Amino acid sequence: MPADIKTTLPLPGLSPVAGKPIIARFDGGSLSSDGGLLALREVEARLGVAARLAGCIDDPRAPERIRHSLAEMLRFRMLMIAAGYEDGNDADSLRHDPLFKLANGRLPDAAALCSQPTLSRLENTPGPRALIRMARAMVALYCASFRQVPRRITLDIDDTFDAVHGGQQLRLFNAYYDEYGFQPIVVFDGEGRPVAAMLRPARRPTGAEARNLLRRLVREIRGHWPRVEILIRADSHSCAPEVLDFCRAARVDFLLGVASTTTLRHHVETLEASTARRHTGAPGGEKLRRYKEFHDGAASWTRVERIIARVEVSAQGADTRFVVTNLAAGSARTIYEDLYCRRGQAENHIKAWKRHLAADRTSCCRATANQFRLMLHTGAYWLLWSLRSLMPRRSTWRVAQFDTLRLRLVKLATRVVALKTRVMLHLPSAYPDKAILRLALERLPRLTC
Repeated sequence: MPADIKTTLPLPGLSPVAGKPIIARFDGGSLSSDGGLLALREVEARLGVAARLAGCIDDPRAPERIRHSLAEMLRFRMLMIAAGYEDGNDADSLRHDPLFKLANGRLPDAAALCSQPTLSRLENTPGPRALIRMARAMVALYCASFRQVPRRITLDIDDTFDAVHGGQQLRLFNAYYDEYGFQPIVVFDGEGRPVAAMLRPARRPTGAEARNLLRRLVREIRGHWPRVEILIRADSHSCAPEVLDFCRAARVDFLLGVASTTTLRHHVETLEASTARRHTGAPGGEKLRRYKEFHDGAASWTRVERIIARVEVSAQGADTRFVVTNLAAGSARTIYEDLYCRRGQAENHIKAWKRHLAADRTSCCRATANQFRLMLHTGAYWLLWSLRSLMPRRSTWRVAQFDTLRLRLVKLATRVVALKTRVMLHLPSAYPDKAILRLALERLPRLTC
């Protein structure tokens, strides 16, 4: 497509180079800054995220008047989020972008994609039943992402604060954070795959609330894999008698943090004192960590459980943590350091979900619309996580943050030329990551869904 012949004002403030003035105008014509979207398009086509979610929504529109299908709108919105355009208002400009059109199966000179008001109506379309179906579809997507049925999976459960600044449904004032917000529960597996995200008020989840989420989640996973072993890891927010009893009844292993109490501290008083003495007499002042395990239980528990205490003394003082588990095998040190401490990686997954993909943009008035937004941002997470999984296992690309993937592989200047028999994409000759982008596209058949 030729350059735009409409007169546009040059950008001001550009200094000359080698005595020649710099004239910059927005008149390049069919250009895009998101050439890497085509890689995400291929990933989405293999995962089928948009089609899975669209199949859960009852479309109230008259079929003869539909210009944008549900799957196309969902795909457009998830690609926007993955490319860093979390604000729905950007759709009014991006709907004309040639790369976004190509990524949604339209030629560059075809009709524009859906507008921001259309996306807003879409967000308010799903009701509670549709959202439940979508949650099941996301679990089905998770199970389909494995090449073969795993013998054992690990699910990390955590809640995260999401500040709000309006009168949204379900918002609640949280005294710890000193502001109104939500506190959704999110579930990732040990490798970073998203499994579930549930919007809820900004308060600590009750035992019944955590148990109900686990019951639905375990039932749905075992509907796909009846014999899979499941390990649940979580902090003390999920350590409630209802959760412990459910895990025992459902044959689910658990490894949960336990809030420190006077009774628990009584078991480790001697160990804390001896560890402090050892640290004082040790040269160098390096931190000293020791472990102890015992069986005990809170008054509200139906039985005693195996509790592991980790006592650590450093220059900053003593720090004691407790975890409870029904795992019979493994020493206290192995269970804490090799199993429980890996739960900290879930914080990085939440950070990628919230910070790199702006999953905390829950500004809709209705709770159902905000829950739907969590689904969309989780879908965008799947796109970038799957793209990263195609990278060489021992390369730095395999552990790159999502914002790095977006900057290096998605934000790619592209000139689009639509010919009679083909569409030509002209990419920068000086692009430094040609090899890794080519490798990712060659490995696309490895994605399983």
